[in-house]
Amino acid sequence: MQILVADDHKLVRDGLKPFLQELSPDAEILDAANIDEAVAVAAKADHLGLILLDLMMPGMDGLKGLEVLRGKCPNVPVVIVSGFSSREHVVAAVQAGASGFIPKTVSGTAMVNALRLVLSGEKYLPSSTFFDDPSTLMPMPTPAKPGGLTPPFDKLSRREAEILILLVEGRTNKEIAISLELQEITIKVHLRNVYRKIGAANRAQAVRIAMSSGWMPAGVL
Repeated sequence: MQILVADDHKLVRDGLKPFLQELSPDAEILDAANIDEAVAVAAKADHLGLILLDLMMPGMDGLKGLEVLRGKCPNVPVVIVSGFSSREHVVAAVQAGASGFIPKTVSGTAMVNALRLVLSGEKYLPSSTFFDDPSTLMPMPTPAKPGGLTPPFDKLSRREAEILILLVEGRTNKEIAISLELQEITIKVHLRNVYRKIGAANRAQAVRIAMSSGWMPAGVL
């Protein structure tokens, strides 16, 4: 599989390569420094399977660059990777055809998880998009019974669900506490409850259960 990284900063392009190799050991990483280069490289690629695109890269002209690239590669998922991740930016990008939106502030682990989700055919939106409007976080999709959430996640409180989402993003307890404006000890207590309710022995198992269950709301990690 070929992966195109289009970003005007070489440091960013080079920095992403080790993480992208985790998606596929034999992945060929292509790069471009502006939208014209991205279109040219994509046109020549024989096995292009994923495009990472900087929203503010030269030549993008807002979302027009994304639309041009989508027109040239309609069957290749394009994920925006940007330092600007307001709800407006995210929603506009997805409406313009992006398969996901990854803030540059996320960890490498969270990025890899997000890209795996996109490659599986889902869309990825950062959790902050949903925390801006809590009403969009619940209910979870595909309830197992009328009025309920998919077991065992129907046992989680709203706060526990928020914490589990951030856990899957690869956040540490301290980072989760800062994000939710709680004490770190409070996060630890909530996580113990999450593990017990979903049948996980530790945080790694909790992440696997959440990702494999289809529970995550609207393709959010």
